[in-house]
Amino acid sequence: MIDFIDAPSPNFDARRAPPDMLVLHYTGMQTGEAALARLRDPDAKVSAHYLVEEDGRIFQLVPEERRAWHAGRGVWQGEDDCNAASIGIEIVNPGHEFGYRAFPEAQVAALIALIDDIRSRWSIPDNRIIAHSDLAPDRKTDPGELFPWKQLAEAGHGLWFEPAPERIQALGGLLQKGDQGIGAMVLRAGLHRLGYGLKPGGDYDAETETAVRAFQRHWRPTRVDAVADGETRARLVGLLQLASAESVTGVLN
Repeated sequence: MIDFIDAPSPNFDARRAPPDMLVLHYTGMQTGEAALARLRDPDAKVSAHYLVEEDGRIFQLVPEERRAWHAGRGVWQGEDDCNAASIGIEIVNPGHEFGYRAFPEAQVAALIALIDDIRSRWSIPDNRIIAHSDLAPDRKTDPGELFPWKQLAEAGHGLWFEPAPERIQALGGLLQKGDQGIGAMVLRAGLHRLGYGLKPGGDYDAETETAVRAFQRHWRPTRVDAVADGETRARLVGLLQLASAESVTGVLN
């Protein structure tokens, strides 16, 4: 049983359907107290369902049955009203602007327990547990490359894939902005199929570069340079296979 701290926010409205997505953010403010105050300020018109402090305390701001205002403009798997589809969790961290740092173990453990609890009530597939930067790669970087997505996946939440060296080698060299041809087309199609808002087909343009950088922040965090090397592409292929298998299992169940 999680000991939630009640901290109601007025910033919510009605949902149109049960949530089937989970969006993780960092607060990107200098203190957790400042972030909590902003999320409860009616003039700010922002909120989330939960806030997880660095020491593991969990604040409940908006009931899960309501639509919190955390995601803003963005798309994931064709959904362009991610607030309506998702539960939003703010994770206290100063972010890239104020001294980005690793997420403490107590905070990560509390977050995993919270996600366990949320998923006991709602059907949220692993391929819809995402970063804010996944749905809005052109304007967001959170929760960023230091967030322990692998640890989360090992606890049963979200997708993670690490390709074998021979699989990386088989995919060859680099794809980067300005490249044209089948390689760029396949990359864009794969990113689109995973969930990113860019359309399949076309060249390795600025939109592709933005999506690749967001993908790397989540699934290739040791290289966040928007250059699709063999490992980046191998991870994408593996994740697509995992997501496809999950979809089949969901249908069979």
